[in-house]
Amino acid sequence: MPTVILTGLPVPGSPLADELRSLGFEVRPAAGPQDAAAALAGVPADQRVAVVDTAFVGHTHALRLALTDPRFDACAVTGALSVQAAAREALDKAVATEGADGSGPYADRLAAAVEATGTTVQRPELGSLVAAVPADADERAAASAAVAAVDEEAVRLRSAVKSRDGFFTTFCISPYSRYIARWCARRGLTPNQVTTASLITALIAAACAATGDRWGYVAAGVLLIVSFVLDCTDGQLARYSLQYSTMGAWLDATFDRAKEYSFYAGLALGAARNGDDVWGLALGAMILMTCRHVVDFSFNEANHDATANTSPTAALSDRLDSVGWTVWVRRMIILPIGERWAMIAVLTAFTTPRIVFYALIAGCAFGALYTTAGRVLRSLTRKARRTDRAAQALADLADSGPLAELQARLLRGRAGSFGSVHVAALGTVLMTGAALYLPFGDPRLVAVAVIYTMTAGLAVAAPLKGALDWLIPPLFRAAEYVTVLALAVKADVPGALPAAFGLIAAVAYHHYDTVYRIRGGTGAPPHWLVRTIGGHEGRVLLTTVLAAVLVDRASDFPVALTALAVFVALVVLVESIRFWVSSGAPAVHDEGEPA
Repeated sequence: MPTVILTGLPVPGSPLADELRSLGFEVRPAAGPQDAAAALAGVPADQRVAVVDTAFVGHTHALRLALTDPRFDACAVTGALSVQAAAREALDKAVATEGADGSGPYADRLAAAVEATGTTVQRPELGSLVAAVPADADERAAASAAVAAVDEEAVRLRSAVKSRDGFFTTFCISPYSRYIARWCARRGLTPNQVTTASLITALIAAACAATGDRWGYVAAGVLLIVSFVLDCTDGQLARYSLQYSTMGAWLDATFDRAKEYSFYAGLALGAARNGDDVWGLALGAMILMTCRHVVDFSFNEANHDATANTSPTAALSDRLDSVGWTVWVRRMIILPIGERWAMIAVLTAFTTPRIVFYALIAGCAFGALYTTAGRVLRSLTRKARRTDRAAQALADLADSGPLAELQARLLRGRAGSFGSVHVAALGTVLMTGAALYLPFGDPRLVAVAVIYTMTAGLAVAAPLKGALDWLIPPLFRAAEYVTVLALAVKADVPGALPAAFGLIAAVAYHHYDTVYRIRGGTGAPPHWLVRTIGGHEGRVLLTTVLAAVLVDRASDFPVALTALAVFVALVVLVESIRFWVSSGAPAVHDEGEPA
């Protein structure tokens, strides 16, 4: 149980102790710094501990933000400081150095001393919430009046909504989903339970779509919207009650992809019942969406801590932000998850799976071109210095296997004169062009795959610090996914496209898992995992070899793809689940742009 040390002389009539207990803390009084040090010594080092001034006046939610957020090792507002086990040593040092003769609230002095040791102390943005330590009765009365003037619950509900979201989510979902989140919180439901409910609802929607009947399509559209409401609710519940967790971040990120891809599969199965084969379209939609996301992830990682001048493109974007309606238009045209799911739901209910996928591919293609073009222009007009951390993140996102690693080792030290992104682009064009135009099983395709493997190694032989090197991971994704899709189409045998869908879904999960590990600050998956599943170049080469070997027995190609998909899925899922459940990774929660 977490402990709060309440320092200072008791304030008659103060509800502070009861408020702290309502937040789940054991309250231990301490008259002064020496008593606080003794009380701190009695708290186990692996437990959260807080120091709060007895004169504190403020909203309970201000205390909640400072004392219970699991994402930060140390967090403080005026008059209150909380640390987790990772920052306990810094707090112990602060207590040892801060005596009774300092000025200002004791908790504030401790927070400053903790920061002086090099430990980051998070100071949450309170907005209209109050957190103060009044010096006299007049100040206390003024602070109490300020507390009474602010509707704490309204602030809490408003802050439960993601800071940046799409138009549909902001205006059509969040106005009521925040109240669902509060309802869940008051009944003890957790964000992970709501996330799981969202997944189950989406899977039922996919099953309804797979019936191929109009009632099934209508039900699927309705259930998909319900699933999205729950998807918004889980994050809002996490923010409302500060129930952030590593598992929650992983579930939220991966279940979104599982729901979307399962629904694609349901639509394809439903269309097949009516004699329409749209598996190729489903694969195309999945490939476009995944590659667009990789563009987002790679660009953000490359520029996360880069130093650069301001580009004209960025300046134009800032000017457009000052015109309110352009912000919403630019968010909508990239087809974020809210707009995308709304479009899929409506078109599923009233049209056919083929029309759904045509609209989805058109929208995703436009969004991908828009975002990629803007980021290319920014990169070319900014003189950025990228860090070693950014270069390593891009190398991890590249997903290079043993063949590319061997090539990179052989060329290391001699690769600086090669333009990494140009080499990757050349290899991608050669590979996708050959896959699209050469017949199924043509031996020349294997030769092109060997050349692609060599270019893949050459592209990552030097640190990825060039202006456009963030394009290398999405180029590799496009080469691998399009090759698998093209071979499955050209095999022209039953089951080839569904098997290819399963393989790309398994590989895409691995790529998303890599992204969210890097985002969480825990680094990429272990090298043995990437080597075991071959890396992108190894899988491309293996797929082309399988096509060449099975050219006279094309009916066996789906079996080979299915076996490869099952192998990749098992290895990746087992390691991913092991990591996210037991790694002790810090709690994270995505507050960034909509996926």
